Amino acid sequence: MGLFYLDGRKLGRARRTGVEDGPNGPFFVDLEGVSEVRTSADKERLIGLIEPALSALGYELVDLDLKRGRRGLLRVYIDRKSADEGGVTLADCELVSGQVGALLDVEDPIPGAYDLEISSPGLDRKLRTPAHFERFAGEEVRIELSRARDGRKRLKGLLKGIEDDKVVVDVDGNAWRLSLDEIDEARLVPPKSA
Repeated sequence: MGLFYLDGRKLGRARRTGVEDGPNGPFFVDLEGVSEVRTSADKERLIGLIEPALSALGYELVDLDLKRGRRGLLRVYIDRKSADEGGVTLADCELVSGQVGALLDVEDPIPGAYDLEISSPGLDRKLRTPAHFERFAGEEVRIELSRARDGRKRLKGLLKGIEDDKVVVDVDGNAWRLSLDEIDEARLVPPKSA
């Protein structure tokens, strides 16, 4: 379980659509987007906006999740750029929340209202970039593929690193070579003693 900071402010603008012909305001309300946003274009746009700001503050953007709906949530996972600096603290999360919240208020990239949550990556840290897969070579990982391959959609094995732009994972003695596009989600497996 990671450390996180939930900023109590609602960010973004409330969006209403429909007919406003009654004495009590809108007659129809648009409840579009009540599920998790999984489009890579939306996610990449947010990463492109947030990642440079975090880097300037000395943090790494591990990943982010965006859930839309009546009570939307943008969860941003951060880590320190250098492992020598220790783990993420509550003060780090508060600092990043203020900076990212201000950036999102100005840029307004997400329609509707949402909460902003800043979190440490946790023991089951997500792996997203080639640098992540290289850094955690030798660790046990759990990978979910975007499409089944050889009859499998989920893999668990030892991360070998990156070779020729492919993530290499040893699964039961067999080396799987995966492009980043084939990976829907990859996470470290927490040690059993944790």
